Amino acid sequence: MKTYSSPPDTQFEYIDQCNLCGSRDLQGYWSCEGFRYVRCGNCGLIIQNPRPPGERISQRYGQSYLEYELANEDNFFRLMLLGLQDVNFPEIEEDIGTDKTFLDIGCATGKLLEYMKKKGWKEQGVEICRESAQYGIEKRNLSVFIGELREAGFADNFFSVVHCSHLVEHLRDPKDFFHRVFRLLRKDGYFICTTPNSDGFQGKLKKETWRSAIADHLFLFSRKTLKRYLQDAGFTIIKLKTWGGIPAGEAPEPVKRIADISAKFFGFGDVMIALGRK
Repeated sequence: MKTYSSPPDTQFEYIDQCNLCGSRDLQGYWSCEGFRYVRCGNCGLIIQNPRPPGERISQRYGQSYLEYELANEDNFFRLMLLGLQDVNFPEIEEDIGTDKTFLDIGCATGKLLEYMKKKGWKEQGVEICRESAQYGIEKRNLSVFIGELREAGFADNFFSVVHCSHLVEHLRDPKDFFHRVFRLLRKDGYFICTTPNSDGFQGKLKKETWRSAIADHLFLFSRKTLKRYLQDAGFTIIKLKTWGGIPAGEAPEPVKRIADISAKFFGFGDVMIALGRK
């Protein structure tokens, strides 16, 4: 399954400090085709710099993105369910009880939201791609806000679970995002976040040719930097797991199976999922 990626932009803006720790010690790191990453010398966060202006980023997600999501949504849905299994979601459901509100940020066509709604959750999505959001609204009868989280105007202390999968690496201001999510959650609510793991085996091996080093990813997180974002926002980290040792098709199936099991056990997988609690 190929990761959705836009061509590198032709307009850029420079940033002069780290979004996580505020350091101005931004060191050259990976030179990719048409864009590059720097690495914070203080905390280790990997940052696309220069990067496209905000209005250029939102323009990347339109009809072609909807078509990509529809073509791959069954596989995405399967992976999201596996992620929920990794954080013991049935235990979360039992802990929350009957008043269940689920916010999926970057909900795409709404397949996970539809699943949660059928399970008795009060669902709410946020999606920047208008075409994808309209699909969820019209085809699946879901509640989806079209735009960014900061524009949605949701009440603080409302949601019992906030979920996002492969979203935070696309954001211009992850620090603001994590703090907003914390405010939206009710006391003892849960935040589930999935994102590529830059200090996994594949990231360290392939570097600038890593499949997650793409123009659409403005930040790349390690386990250390993701933990710090969550803790700085106020979350207690309950779990942080990784998966994915070798991408499909890059090794014989028995080798891939062993690599995938090892990646999950030892924590050097290509993707990570974090469970935080307010």
